[in-house]
Amino acid sequence: MLIKKASYLISCPDIKQCPAGDRPEYAFIGRSNVGKSSLINMLSGHQKLAKTSGTPGKTQLINFFEMESLKGSLQEGADRDKKGQTGPASKWFIVDLPGYGFAKVSQSQRNQWEQMIENYLRKRENLVNVFLLIDSRHEPQKIDLEFANKLGEWEIPFALTFTKADKETQKVVAKNVKSFLDAMRATWQFLPRNFVTSAEKKMGRDKILGFIEECNEAFENPEQ
Repeated sequence: MLIKKASYLISCPDIKQCPAGDRPEYAFIGRSNVGKSSLINMLSGHQKLAKTSGTPGKTQLINFFEMESLKGSLQEGADRDKKGQTGPASKWFIVDLPGYGFAKVSQSQRNQWEQMIENYLRKRENLVNVFLLIDSRHEPQKIDLEFANKLGEWEIPFALTFTKADKETQKVVAKNVKSFLDAMRATWQFLPRNFVTSAEKKMGRDKILGFIEECNEAFENPEQ
């Protein structure tokens, strides 16, 4: 997949204000400070698309980014009509959701966020997949496992996305990823897809974008 365009569209306090669901949509969520904005910027190829911050809880709204992509791996700026082009551009949304966990906010504010997130996840009909971000530097955290189970109960498709893989040794990351998957096996018959990523080293970018491309094709051609 070649990203042709990536731009900020709108921030919404409620699902009622979200843009028309006329294209496939991919939401990103995880504990506060898990590296969500950095990952979105890495995937889009635009380092200032989503605002990064060292302060947990910075994202407080449902943030939409308009994406436009071409199939395959053509060079940036290649003519779409040249040999190798496989069709017109695909248009889709990336959605940056508020983090959960360590944000220093009041209980009432936390409850409001949780309701906003639940309404979005359960009612947004064009939501194709949720990327649930997990910090690969740490052993399985109860709050992440609980959120994964909640997505399962709501029957929402999701992929586990382990972040910051460059911040620890490969051995530690592999151990933590395995431990998380093993913890899920206690209650899950089939595990969701998983990716290991590093925003700085662009690790996992091609695999995630390839997965999104597959999902876009299924969304656009549901009868195939």
